[in-house]
Amino acid sequence: MTPEQRPLLSIIMPAHNEEHRLPPSLAKIDAFLASQSFSAEVIVVENGSHDRTAEVTQAFAVEHPYVKLMVVQTRGKGLAVKAGMLAAQGEYRFICDVDLSMPIEEIVKFLPPYADGYDVSIGTREGAGAQRINEPEYRHFMGRVNNWIIKLTAVRGFEDTQCGFKMFNRRSAEDLFSVQQMTGIGFDIEILFLAKKRGYTIREVPITWYFDADSRMRLVQDSLKLLREIWDIQRNWRAGVYLPVGK
Repeated sequence: MTPEQRPLLSIIMPAHNEEHRLPPSLAKIDAFLASQSFSAEVIVVENGSHDRTAEVTQAFAVEHPYVKLMVVQTRGKGLAVKAGMLAAQGEYRFICDVDLSMPIEEIVKFLPPYADGYDVSIGTREGAGAQRINEPEYRHFMGRVNNWIIKLTAVRGFEDTQCGFKMFNRRSAEDLFSVQQMTGIGFDIEILFLAKKRGYTIREVPITWYFDADSRMRLVQDSLKLLREIWDIQRNWRAGVYLPVGK
C-alpha cells in the first residue's frame, strides 16, 4: 500500500466473547468516523471466542467495508493486539477496548495536531484533566498499587500504563510490536518499556473513563500474572531478546 492509499487511522479492537458489546460499539465508532474528514479502518481481532463475535463483526462489515475481521485462535490480549497492529495500514494505530469505556470522540486527542512531535500517546485516567466515572474505590486502590509496582520494577514516569487506549505512529508500531513477546496483559508494560529503551517520544493523554461492571480484569489473578510478566520482560531485555533496535 502506497502512502497515499494508507488510512490516517487504524483502530485495533481485541475481542474475546464480545458478541453483545461489539455491535453497539461498532455503531458508535461508525457514527464518529462519519463525522470526520480523515480515512480510517477498524480491525476487530477475534481471539479464541466461544460465541458469535466473528459473525457479528462480519455482519457489520457487509455494509461497512472499512471494518475487517482477523481471527487469532490462541488466547491472549497481547497476542491479539500484536496481530492487529502489524496487519494495520494506518499512519496512526489505536488500541481500543471493545467496551468503549473511553468515549470514542476523545480519540481526536491522540491524533494530529495534538500528537505532533510524539511517537506514542497513552491514555491516562489519573492526573489533571482525567476523569474516572463510577469506579468502585477498591478497584481504583488496586490499580494504584499495581501502578506503584510497575513504576518500581519496570517503567517509570507514567501514572496509568494499563489504560486500554493507546496510539502509536506507524514507525513505532511496526518496530515495537514486531519484537513484542508478552501475549497477556503485560504487553502494555513491555511495549512502553521498549518504547523508552528505544528512544521513542511518549506522552500521556488525560481521558474521561467510565467504569464497566462487565470488566474482564481479575484483580488478584491478573495482578499476580502482571508480576510474572514484568520479570519475563526484564529477563528478555538482559538476554538480548528484543534486539536489534529497529529505530
